[in-house]
Amino acid sequence: METRFVAYQTVELAVVEQAVPIQHYLRQPHRLVQALAVNSQIEHLEAELFRFKMRPLNFMTVTLQPTVDMRVWAEPDGVIRLQSVACEIRGIEYINQRFSLNLVGRLQPRQIHNQTYLKGRADLEVRVVVPPPLGFTPRPLLETTGNSVLKSVLLTIKQRMMHHLLQDYYNWANSASDADLTVPSDLLPSNSPLV
Repeated sequence: METRFVAYQTVELAVVEQAVPIQHYLRQPHRLVQALAVNSQIEHLEAELFRFKMRPLNFMTVTLQPTVDMRVWAEPDGVIRLQSVACEIRGIEYINQRFSLNLVGRLQPRQIHNQTYLKGRADLEVRVVVPPPLGFTPRPLLETTGNSVLKSVLLTIKQRMMHHLLQDYYNWANSASDADLTVPSDLLPSNSPLV
């Protein structure tokens, strides 16, 4: 029997604007990708395409390890979008052949009363034909368990992003503004107090 699991997560972060506005930072989607997962879980496939190797997920008596290919891109208005384009479940071929995953998300800067916020939402849907041993489990129990697993995945990603994204932006903006303000020493007069 095919079962559908769904979850979503929203995020709203207040941003302390730096010398370089966050809109400039968001034009580099790879930075968002690095905030979503640790480097060992990410493989950069091409310009806007990344492979995420998720940690193993326990679902009732089955352990799954999805690998998801994601397209992540920035739109001209500063919105970052992500869309899953492929998924593979490693280790359990029966489920891999009967599994689909759809993840869509967006993150955008918004000005509210002279304060910048990053607002976003991610929606995750999984469809899977449940393997025979789990087929006897009541459907409501399957759906509740599956929805909880997906929600915990999105919550983990949200918490990581909330911590790492803003910190990376602040580090990036400060190093970018320092680089812009630094005058190479060979351009300074020899009697300059800055040398």
